[in-house]
Amino acid sequence: MIMKKLTPILLIAGLLSSGIAGAQPSLTIYNQNFAVVRDSVPLDLQSGVNNVRYADATAQVEPDSVILRDPNGKRSLQILEQNYRNDPVSQELLLSLNEGRTIDFENIRTKDNTQTREIIPGKIVRSGYVPGGSPTQPIIEVDGKLQFQLPGMPLFPDLGDDTVLKPTLNWLLQSDKPGKFDAEVGYVTGGFDWSASYNLVSPEKGDNVDLVGWITMNNNSGKTFENAKIKLMAGDVNKIQPQTFRCARNAVSVLGAMEDKSEAVTEKAFDEFHLYSVARPTTLHDRETKQVEFVHAEKMFAPTIYVYDGAEGYRFYGLNYDQGYGQSGNKKISVMREFVNAETNHLGIALPKGKLRFYRRDADGQLQFVGEDTIDHTPRNETIRVTTGNSFDLVGERKQTNFHVDTGDKWIDESFEIKLRNRKKDAPVEIRVVEHLYRWNNWEITAKSDDFKKTDAQTIEFRVPVKPDEEKTVTYTVHYSW
Repeated sequence: MIMKKLTPILLIAGLLSSGIAGAQPSLTIYNQNFAVVRDSVPLDLQSGVNNVRYADATAQVEPDSVILRDPNGKRSLQILEQNYRNDPVSQELLLSLNEGRTIDFENIRTKDNTQTREIIPGKIVRSGYVPGGSPTQPIIEVDGKLQFQLPGMPLFPDLGDDTVLKPTLNWLLQSDKPGKFDAEVGYVTGGFDWSASYNLVSPEKGDNVDLVGWITMNNNSGKTFENAKIKLMAGDVNKIQPQTFRCARNAVSVLGAMEDKSEAVTEKAFDEFHLYSVARPTTLHDRETKQVEFVHAEKMFAPTIYVYDGAEGYRFYGLNYDQGYGQSGNKKISVMREFVNAETNHLGIALPKGKLRFYRRDADGQLQFVGEDTIDHTPRNETIRVTTGNSFDLVGERKQTNFHVDTGDKWIDESFEIKLRNRKKDAPVEIRVVEHLYRWNNWEITAKSDDFKKTDAQTIEFRVPVKPDEEKTVTYTVHYSW
């Protein structure tokens, strides 16, 4: 896939042009910890220049990504100036705004089960507030003496009109027409992400699986979106990430158990990516995790594959005379599952990257977890192979049986013996033996016990059937020349 580079403003412009403003907000969430927000802003403007305050953006808005427009195209709007304030009121901030002043502190004393309210005047010498940093101890002067703690609960004077209660955008707007209307605002914000996960369930025996895919959305933006239209963008969108935000999540909600059988999520190609649309408007609360089922496939063929790579990790890096190079004691045989993402296999949908979990039913019909792996973004008609673990009852053993090098005539001969043991009681298996020809790029197999397949320029693969309680031996000799 060719990755097309898009700047946040171009992304917003494209998405805004296809939307219609209204009371219903819209979100396009990317799996890179950001989202594009589209919301309506009620405006009552005069012709000419207007001062407008917008305090309904997220706490992680990127101010330079803001686009404001009339969705009906009846008037021209221009933001002449934008000021972003992100100093919402807190006790620490108000203490800093009153440094050098004397304010009242309330102290409640309890004696003989009787509470007494005491007002203590104190001068704020140092508030301890450090914008963007760790706070320090405050210094308060009470009765001519300094103390490093507040003498009680501070009672602040009235807030000025210039104090913001939450992140605010102040606009100087130029309008060519007066009147009331709902404008549309769009911007890029951090604090959102989404991911896909898949559960594959196998019967007690056999290779047909049922697949259920879930989308998980996280909102840590500092704002709740009521009855929002939500879309999810999958793909590797070029986006500069100046900072990663991590917040605790304190709520989980699940969608998908709907009364009708309509699709909860629809998918389509968009530009060089794929766009997934949640069918029904939903409320996404701040600090909430929401899940929705987006794919369901039954009886998908996903056969089990056994792979023995006795020298895993050794590759061709140049001419190598070291006799011991590539000698590994690995006896583990990997268990893999493979399936084709095609309509002929009851699937055929662009699958976003995510985690796959495998379950198999036991003799009692209960689900048992048997492994997991991850997949990358996978288009339709591509094959997916994942590793679920190592086999308990299959054993591999690999050893070098001959090695000879002739530097004068410039050749190396090397022989290997690979033993495969199947300790399953009643299950024959096919084991794929992977061998890496890592000594030089010119090679030839001069002797072999079994047929092999050349999988790439430096790798061959033997496919060996092994019966229950049987041991099979694979041998081969490779000749290198340069």
